Amino acid sequence: MIDVHIHAVPPNLPGVGSLSALLREPVEVVAAQLRREMQTAGVTHAFAMGAWQAGDDDPLGVNRTLAVAPFVPGLRPIGVMDPTRTDDEHFRRAELILASGVVVALKGYLGYLHYEPAHPNYRRYYELAAKYKVPVMFHTGDTYSPQAKLKYAHPLGVDEVAVDHPDCKFVMCHLGNPWMTDAAEVIYKNVNVWADLSGLMVGDDGAFATDEARESMAELGHAVARAMRYSERPNRFLYGTDWPLAPMTAYREFVKLLVPEEQHAQVFEENARVLFRV
Repeated sequence: MIDVHIHAVPPNLPGVGSLSALLREPVEVVAAQLRREMQTAGVTHAFAMGAWQAGDDDPLGVNRTLAVAPFVPGLRPIGVMDPTRTDDEHFRRAELILASGVVVALKGYLGYLHYEPAHPNYRRYYELAAKYKVPVMFHTGDTYSPQAKLKYAHPLGVDEVAVDHPDCKFVMCHLGNPWMTDAAEVIYKNVNVWADLSGLMVGDDGAFATDEARESMAELGHAVARAMRYSERPNRFLYGTDWPLAPMTAYREFVKLLVPEEQHAQVFEENARVLFRV
């Protein structure tokens, strides 16, 4: 099982805290908890989002994730695209990291950062992603920050760059929730767009067991099922949790309810192996 969307470090975004107190703990503590969760849930690979504006010596914000990775087999970092940076030296450093092969994808925090996907400041990242054959992931949908602007996080913005950058592969995180049907249309129309199912519910194990949670699961199940039918592309959906915002085992069971059983193998593993070349 491949979890394409977790956090091993605080994202350092405007209006967002650490996501979880755990992510402020020493590397060894984070690694031990993550390793336990992965083993219990049967996750063999996990891809972790980096940190925004981590410093000139860490242009993609992956250094702390790389410090955790030796303690967690299967953990790989995802670099963060920074549309506030346009200088050649930044991109030279970013390209060196991509060329090394340690980064499995790039991430754009739409909404949290007030830049639409088609903003010119993202173009060089798309060119690098195409060159080094890594997908570009976008936060889409609801945000965790009152400072975010939702118009930038709408999944329809991904349609523009999917058309303008056909050699690049794009992932809409969270299936654009609550705009899941809009996200499904973007997948249906564009052969270079995927979506992950992370972060549709958050909370601890207890929160996933409440009557309210069961009602939410049923509502989300209908929405995800409709999106998958509408897109006609079950090979474009990816499993992710958004850990530590959701426990891995409880979220695995939740997604099993959302996705038709005949598509479990694709969503939980096969699609990710193809897209991320695992």
